[in-house]
Amino acid sequence: MENPNNNSKLKAIIAILIFSLVGSLVYIFKLTTDAKTLQTEIKDTKSEKEAVLKDLAELKATYDSAIAENTSMSEELIAERDKVVKLMAELKKSKGDVATLSKYKQQFNALEEKMKNLMQEVDVLKKENTSLTTKIDSTKVILEDSKKYNQVLVGQNEELAKTVEKGSKLAITNLKTAAYKLRSSGKQIATEKASRTDILKISFTVAENKIAKSGDKLYYVQVIDSKNNVVGDKATVTLGENTLTYSFTTTVKYENKTVDVSEDLPGKDFAKGTYFVNVFDKGELVSKSSFSLK
Repeated sequence: MENPNNNSKLKAIIAILIFSLVGSLVYIFKLTTDAKTLQTEIKDTKSEKEAVLKDLAELKATYDSAIAENTSMSEELIAERDKVVKLMAELKKSKGDVATLSKYKQQFNALEEKMKNLMQEVDVLKKENTSLTTKIDSTKVILEDSKKYNQVLVGQNEELAKTVEKGSKLAITNLKTAAYKLRSSGKQIATEKASRTDILKISFTVAENKIAKSGDKLYYVQVIDSKNNVVGDKATVTLGENTLTYSFTTTVKYENKTVDVSEDLPGKDFAKGTYFVNVFDKGELVSKSSFSLK
């Protein structure tokens, strides 16, 4: 016959074992649940970290694009871009727990808000630059047109100045030379023979010119005989790059009216043949003629 005390003890032990088993099962279930929850949190945290990094990368790309436009805000944009790069580096190194990730998200939100404000300023600057560029282009067109017009005026003025200069030059006309024999009484007798010639009388007319400057006008007269010798003073003067040997000079008092000029060139032993007479004004040949002695 079984002992009632033994049965009670056995039941008590079984109850304890069952309770322990249930407790163990409950604990194991809790551990399993906590582990799954932790894994889910770790997975979610990792995904959120990657999402924040992606957002930061897009933020950096926005700054890079704005900096490339080289506006007057470039330095400020570069400073903010560097903050984004620094935050990305710190986030990559972090463990990625919830608290840390929350801190980085807050910093990202602040940087994003700053970026939006800066981009608005950049857009305003771009619009102002576009407007300014349009005005500058219009000004360039106006200036270019003005430059072309001025060039035309300059060309016209130069042509006009040349025309005035040409028109203001005095014309020498009626250049003539005659040979004379001088008698002891002082009377001059015309001749065509070289052996009888004592004086060459050279005359010409300075024509009237209303736009020419009045005043004394100096002319160099050159007479060359048939042997290619200069008759008269045979003086030499340098006019610009050229040297002129002349027979004599004559000064004309010009007052914008026609002036007749006559000068005597004395000499002796005049050669037979053709003579050439040239009149120069400041080195420029303004009239020429020829005559012959027998």
